[in-house]
Amino acid sequence: MIRIQLPDGSVREVSRGTTAYEVAMNISPRLAAAVVVARIRPLTPVTTGAAVEDETAEAAMYGGAESGERLVDLAAPLMEDVALELLKESDEAALKVVRHSAAHVMATAILELFPETKLGHGPATDSGFFYDVYRETPFSDEDLAAIETRMAEVVARDEKFLREEESREMGLKDYAEQGEFMKVHFIEKFTQPGDEISLYRNGKFVDFCRGPHVPSTGRVKAFKVTSVAGAYWLGDEKNQQLQRIYGTAFFNTKDLDAHFKRLEEIKARDHRVLGKQLDLFSIQEVAGSGLIFWHAKGGLIRKTMEDWMREECIRRGYDMVYTPHIMRRELWKISGHEGFYSQNMYPPMELDDAEYRLKPMNCPGHILIYKNSPRSYRDLPIRYAELGNVYRYERSGTMHGLLRVRGFTQDDAHIFCTPEQIVGEIDACLDFAEAVLKTFGFAEFKVELSTWDPKDRKSYVGTDEHWNIATGSLYEVLHAKGIPFKVIPGEAAFYGPKIDIKLVDVLGRLWQLSTVQFDFNLPARFELEYKGEDGELHQPVMVHRALFGSVERFFGVLIEHYAGAFPLWLAPVQIGIVPISEKHVDYAAAVKAKLEAAGLRVELDQRNEKMNAKIREFTLQKVPFVLVMGDKEAATEAVSVRTRGKGDEGSVALADFIERAKALVASKSVAL
Repeated sequence: MIRIQLPDGSVREVSRGTTAYEVAMNISPRLAAAVVVARIRPLTPVTTGAAVEDETAEAAMYGGAESGERLVDLAAPLMEDVALELLKESDEAALKVVRHSAAHVMATAILELFPETKLGHGPATDSGFFYDVYRETPFSDEDLAAIETRMAEVVARDEKFLREEESREMGLKDYAEQGEFMKVHFIEKFTQPGDEISLYRNGKFVDFCRGPHVPSTGRVKAFKVTSVAGAYWLGDEKNQQLQRIYGTAFFNTKDLDAHFKRLEEIKARDHRVLGKQLDLFSIQEVAGSGLIFWHAKGGLIRKTMEDWMREECIRRGYDMVYTPHIMRRELWKISGHEGFYSQNMYPPMELDDAEYRLKPMNCPGHILIYKNSPRSYRDLPIRYAELGNVYRYERSGTMHGLLRVRGFTQDDAHIFCTPEQIVGEIDACLDFAEAVLKTFGFAEFKVELSTWDPKDRKSYVGTDEHWNIATGSLYEVLHAKGIPFKVIPGEAAFYGPKIDIKLVDVLGRLWQLSTVQFDFNLPARFELEYKGEDGELHQPVMVHRALFGSVERFFGVLIEHYAGAFPLWLAPVQIGIVPISEKHVDYAAAVKAKLEAAGLRVELDQRNEKMNAKIREFTLQKVPFVLVMGDKEAATEAVSVRTRGKGDEGSVALADFIERAKALVASKSVAL
């Protein structure tokens, strides 16, 4: 017998090999019909007193209550004592399972219609699923429609998803004989000699897969094949050109329809389209992919963003520094980037005295400034901040407007401190990050703690002790501040763990921007020192932090979050002025001068056009306020105010409007 602990804390004893579905049936047939997949976690021995607190803290530090959790099929036999959750359609994890199952349904349909196709992998994603396939003939729109129709037939057949196991050697042999080169690669990569591999069968279709899946194809109820795109095998342009077929799936048609409605809204907020429409930035192919040209209006917003950041850095005790864009290759060897990050760096340039590389980040430059003078414990913490241009190689086809570029400006900072100061500095960084998000209009964010994978030592530097101390410091701050967070094992930087802060935009999308990283590696590599209170030399601790992440990416997110309708303090043109006729131009010019004297950004439309055409042009440019003036306004020193999103608000005294606008800018209000 084994023990099964349910979410309410109750424990049931069942026979070893009982399935999660059988547990659900024992509770309620209605529950069994509603559940999609099971989540299990090994039960740990019950202890008491301080030991419980210690275990809880350690578990949270290295994965929390989720440590050891995994999803399993409802038909999977339970072989040990476990905590069991039965997930219904409302659970986010269940949605990813149905999407992965939908990918298998799509692969089934593809092979039934186009049996010459070779399969790669078909994972679920945050927005749906895809399947990489190899077929010499490109798939047409008609082919995609046929695949979707056949998927409906596969769903109607309600074929059970059955897990099977066979030896690794047999799997390699079978797939090699079938010419399934991608499956052979995945088996070799993810399994070891002597392993058993798992296969999932529905009907005649069989796929190498870890699972889990929904009970049968009939549970894939609402789906759509959306598009096809090119993708190179293993991301290498020298390999075969694959086709990536995208789709999405939900548990019901209502959610599917809502998804596509949301996609239309996302499309309307596309920063690339709005960037062109509002004349904010461009990417010039003659200059190169992934390189941003900031136009005058975009440049004004950038200046406003950077001015705020620099002033806030100085207020919070940072020193502003500047470092070169290009440095000797030897420096990157010392830092470790040459070995751990070279695939993301531009190739070396051989000059007369040495090889040089464009910098992918600013940290070695800040370290050299620190190292340039003797340091005492009285000097620490030292906080260097820089809005520095960096260059990282992104493969062709991966660039995406402002969101993924090859050259960008990082609001980078590096803090050198004593071990005793580290927790306070990380705490201050998180406060700063929260201030950035709130100031720019983001009310919600999610936090992840990325830790190392001790089984993958080749990808990291440092000892177990270093990693435990570093991870413990980050955990301590998050715990003390009461910030909910999710642990992401294996996602740390090669030199230390990190806290990633993902903002949530107006459409509920997550954006990775702010990060705080602990680094015990670079101070050792560069032999950094400070004289302690004891008169001895000690090694400082280092914190990396970037809050915009990159100015370009943050700007792209701002454009989409606000749909180009920026708050007054950020808007490149804050006020548009429209004289009703030519005889009102002089008064309009006087109003413009007073507004500019108050520090506001103003544009006067003196064209020989009708008033409504001028108002419409400012409206299309999403200008926050449009001031219209005629005889009445000129006689009373007033302006007729049209507010973005509200329309005509009537005539007000110019002095009152100026005070209103100045107050909105000073408070950095999102509303008008």
